[in-house]
Amino acid sequence: MHARSKLSEFQREQLVELFEQGNGYRSAASRFNADVWSAKRLYDRWRLHGRLCLMEKPTKAQYSFETKKEVVDRFLAGETGMEHAAEFNLSSSLLAANWVRSWRKDGDEALRPKPKGRPKGSVSKPPLSEEDKLSQENKRLLAKVAYLEKFRDLRAQGHR
Repeated sequence: MHARSKLSEFQREQLVELFEQGNGYRSAASRFNADVWSAKRLYDRWRLHGRLCLMEKPTKAQYSFETKKEVVDRFLAGETGMEHAAEFNLSSSLLAANWVRSWRKDGDEALRPKPKGRPKGSVSKPPLSEEDKLSQENKRLLAKVAYLEKFRDLRAQGHR
């Protein structure tokens, strides 16, 4: 079962069998008391990948800026997300719509790969003053004393 799926593995297999028999996602979902939205997403993946939609992908695919930009341009020209998913081997037809939404909000920069980790030159914490160091050590030692006193009291009561 996919990590974020609302459908059990059994439901997913049964739904795919119904899809193969010609049933739509709504009738298949109602037959197994499954979430309609999850059934639609599975149905769309089934239309793209066939029975392979039951397999979980081992890694998350990454797409180049040029690919994303072409998909966005063609989506805005009127092509459907399903056409893009089939042609560019996208995992879902919703991916194109997500890229378009990001592009409308932040432009081309939204489609460029983002660097991982902390940015270079990020500011680290300023060094602690001697007074702050002593204050932290004092708090740590007070907590240690309280812990040891509690431990001693429990041993005196017969706890090991």
